[in-house]
Amino acid sequence: MRTLLLVLCACCCSVPADAAPYGVARSAAPVLNTPAFRTIFGGPDAKTLKTDRCGQVRELEFIALPGTVFSIRGESRDGAATVFRVETDDYPMPAEAKLYVDSRFIELREEKPLPRARKLPPAAEIINALKASIGSPYVWGGNLQGGVVGLMDLFYGGAVPAAARRELTLAGLDCSGLLYQATGGWTPRNTSQLVSFGKAVPVAGKSPEHIIAELEPLDLIVWNGHVIIVLDRNTVIESRLQCGKQGNGGVVTTALRQRLVEILRTRRPADQWPSVGRQRDVFVVRRWFVP
Repeated sequence: MRTLLLVLCACCCSVPADAAPYGVARSAAPVLNTPAFRTIFGGPDAKTLKTDRCGQVRELEFIALPGTVFSIRGESRDGAATVFRVETDDYPMPAEAKLYVDSRFIELREEKPLPRARKLPPAAEIINALKASIGSPYVWGGNLQGGVVGLMDLFYGGAVPAAARRELTLAGLDCSGLLYQATGGWTPRNTSQLVSFGKAVPVAGKSPEHIIAELEPLDLIVWNGHVIIVLDRNTVIESRLQCGKQGNGGVVTTALRQRLVEILRTRRPADQWPSVGRQRDVFVVRRWFVP
């Protein structure tokens, strides 16, 4: 009887996470704020993606690039698959928040791996990459224009039309994901970090014309929740969620002055992001690219 119990335990109990405390993304890997991957991807018919009324997967935090290093903090089962609870320097989170990744996207390591290799592209390459993203759909948590092709093999079955395939594989970009993709994952992934990234451009109390005079290509017009990227003195680019409109938004360009006027209707320019107090009506400009 004791032998039978030992065998059952060996079959049912998961391997402790501390047996392999690290993992490295072997390919692009969706990182969620829930371990219920099969509830999100595939669904009962292996053909659906769980989205909200705006067509977004709010459980998606970001897409880890190949080579992203994870510290494994725990594990659970999701059907036949193992899901790891993880932390990563590529996506800092508050202590109470949790991140999860399907184990099939990562390679386990006993020793702490080197951080993902990062190289900042030249300004011209970044701007070209931004322009090449125009028309891409808005995807909450998305930072890969081509999506995660590995999702098709792991979660979906049967023939899927090309348009549906793009949606099912999270092909698209959110606002900070647009910048993250264009820089090869060099910039921070969240606007909560971008509001203090680089150095401040003094804009407090200035008119649109005076703000425009201060701007340089790749400067960020940013607040906690959205970022707009300056292409030149005439144009900005951003990925906007426009719920209810065709495609629910996506990557668009706008005349710089027009966009500034729109922002100034509800927000005031500040030289530094306020650490306390009112933040909902503020924006800052950050200069992060230094030739």
